[in-house]
Amino acid sequence: MRAQVRSHGVVRPVPLQSIVQEDVDPLKIALEITPNLEPLFGTRDENLRLMEDTLGVRIDLRSDAVHVQGPDEAVARVRRIFEDFEALRRQGVHPHNGELNGMLRLVVADPAATLRSVAEAGKQRSVGVKRAVQPRSLNQSRYVEAIERNDMVFGVGPAGTGKTYLAVAMAVAAIAAKRIGRIVLVRPAVEAGERLGFLPGTLQEKIDPYLRPLYDALFDMLDVEKVDRMIERNVVEVAPLAFMRGRTLNDAFVILDEAQNTTVEQMKMFLTRMGNNAKVVVTGDITQIDLPNPRRSGLVDAINVLDGVEGVAFCHFEESDVVRHPLVQRIVRAYESARPQQQELPLEGAIPIDAPAREEIATAKTKSSKPQ
Repeated sequence: MRAQVRSHGVVRPVPLQSIVQEDVDPLKIALEITPNLEPLFGTRDENLRLMEDTLGVRIDLRSDAVHVQGPDEAVARVRRIFEDFEALRRQGVHPHNGELNGMLRLVVADPAATLRSVAEAGKQRSVGVKRAVQPRSLNQSRYVEAIERNDMVFGVGPAGTGKTYLAVAMAVAAIAAKRIGRIVLVRPAVEAGERLGFLPGTLQEKIDPYLRPLYDALFDMLDVEKVDRMIERNVVEVAPLAFMRGRTLNDAFVILDEAQNTTVEQMKMFLTRMGNNAKVVVTGDITQIDLPNPRRSGLVDAINVLDGVEGVAFCHFEESDVVRHPLVQRIVRAYESARPQQQELPLEGAIPIDAPAREEIATAKTKSSKPQ
């Protein structure tokens, strides 16, 4: 790949490696459009806009070249992104648009990250899985790194931030690498403000609807037939939280999903199931507590009680980490903005939310918003 430097109205081609700043401010360069470079631009040039908005540069896409103008360091980072994309393409790495956009979000947010280093890290974590385990934001990257370094991690944040998906992906990668012997996926069977009444079928058929999100994440990582075989051999166990009492989980990767709907007693019971060579990940969103009395949320209590305990890591997500439809980010932000004006009303027949309860939840929310 070659680049071009604009000088006195004339564009002259030079190798990318030899670009030096001229006595002008801001720096202007022109990057050659090589074959198959278009995927880097993104749908409707969304990736170019991302680099512009985050790095403070101006990118003009023309027929002969991509013209970049801005501060020296920012222009150099854009140039490095183009170089890395070309190198990855030559290596046969072709991330799809959504994955590439997530990688770029991580690269522009972290000056130490490069497109190649992010792709390599995702490749190393994806051995034996159907899809790449690829963080799409700085907080997601910290979350994945925390899971790798710690035996107990809490992922707290809004819906759609990848808390459960990344945890399941890390569990699948761990079992593929033979670092653990089984995966245990746990969820409290709490209805989201509805009364479903009697559910027909066997016990497994009754609890399956509550555990469907965990199955969906598994099927996204592995072939359906392989997941079925692993479940039959108890290599993968999906169970409601009520089944955990009295157990010791050794040589296992254990994930507790929707932890905001556990009671204080259930959370303590679950956390003390941890055995030798075990890793525990707890995920939840304290803004979506479905318990009759939110004060009794085990996740809220754990954030307050375990803060500062050695060996326990907390990773907190924001609406900017949402990786679902872009509208989800705006919905989360709108609800957060409206929350102070809304009066919290208890469910019918529930215990009223008193002042101490509101204070306890507010404290947990404050802690969950602190950067780690």
